[in-house]
Formats: sequence, structure tokens, C-alpha cells
Amino acid sequence: MDDLQFRRHAYGDPNNQADDFLAHLAENEDDAKFVKDLQAFDHKLTQALNISVPDGLADKLILRQQLSQHQKSKKQTRYLMAMAASVAFIVGVSFSLLRFTPVNLGENSLAHVHHETKALVMEQDIGFNDVNFKLASLEGLSDSKFIQQPGRVFYTSYCDFQGVKSLHLVMADENGNKVTLFIVPVESRIVLEEAFADNQYKGQSFQTADAYMVLVGEPASDLEFVKKEVENTFI
Repeated sequence: MDDLQFRRHAYGDPNNQADDFLAHLAENEDDAKFVKDLQAFDHKLTQALNISVPDGLADKLILRQQLSQHQKSKKQTRYLMAMAASVAFIVGVSFSLLRFTPVNLGENSLAHVHHETKALVMEQDIGFNDVNFKLASLEGLSDSKFIQQPGRVFYTSYCDFQGVKSLHLVMADENGNKVTLFIVPVESRIVLEEAFADNQYKGQSFQTADAYMVLVGEPASDLEFVKKEVENTFI
């Protein structure tokens, strides 16, 4: 789960019990603390609005005082809700605009690799059927699949390319060097670069019938080897 997905889940439901949400919290101490603060605020707001009506004169006097405090709290709550609605509106508009903004695959892929460093230290052995299971949930790629194992796969997860749900794999080249592969559904906003690089990684991209394939690796990585593995096993 990337940061954008996490923020949407956290603000929408800080008590979310989804497996990927809980796994993200277990791996990110700062995000876990942030969610605890949201849960505490949610609890306080619920308690503030849960006021019982007591019987008796003394209780009525207390109730009057509570009601006065409640009115102040209610005004503050309305203000906070209005502010939250404004922020949500701005975020919603910004997210909608992202869906019309060109997506440079090279720049986004490099940013993902730099951000998700944990992916490059994974040492799992993931079968191509597990990869196909994730591919089936991507829009436009439900019929795409690997027909056999494309070499060793160390890691697999979903990622987000400015609103385009994609698949993030880490594979091995001929010499065992780790190469990141992003499988991105074809979309008109995508800007495809055949080759790109920064001061730490190099990358190259190619297109299949329904997907963009983006490879990123260190300078010593054999991207062409992994490209051929994918071309020979992905349909």
C-alpha cells in the first residue's frame, strides 16, 4: 500500500481492519501513531455527542450546563466539519485533476523505486500464478497473464501511478541482480519513455498489447535479459 492509498483509508476509516492497511501500520511506526491520533479524535467526537438527559432538579441544572458546553462544542464541531469538508473537496478535486494529468512513466517509476526501498530487500519466491491473481484485478488486464515463470520473482505488490492501479514486481536478471518491473495498464495519459535514468538507477520501457512494461535497475543490471523473459512469458 503506497502513501496515497494509506491516507485515503486512514482519513476515511481510522479503525479500518483490512489486512493491507494493518500490515502497513505494522511496518510504519510514524503512520501507526498518526492513525492512533485519528482514532482518539474519532472517539472523543463520539463521546462529546453522547449526552444523556438526567432526571431531577439538580440533574437539570447540571444538564443545562452540559447543554451550554455542548452548544459550544457543537459550533466547534460544525466548524471542524466545515473545514474537513473543504479539505476533502480540495483533495477530491486534486485527485480528480490527477486523472487528467499526463503520467511520465520514467519519472514515476524512479520515484516508486526510491520510495519503496523495502521491495529490493525481499527474498521471497513468488510463483507466476500468484502474479496472475493480482493481474486479474487490474483494469484492462483481466485477460493478461504469464504463461510460465518469468525467472525468479522476489516481491509483488500493487502501486499507484497517479490514479492508475498497477503491479510492482522485483525480479532477477541473468546474474541475480534485482530489477524492478512495473506493469501499468494502457491509458491515454501515459507518457512512455524508452530509456531514462537518474544518478542511481537506469530504466527502459516497452509496450505489449494491453500494458506498459517499465524496468528499473542499477547500472550493472541486465534489463534486456529481463525484458526478453517478460516478452517470452507474458500474453
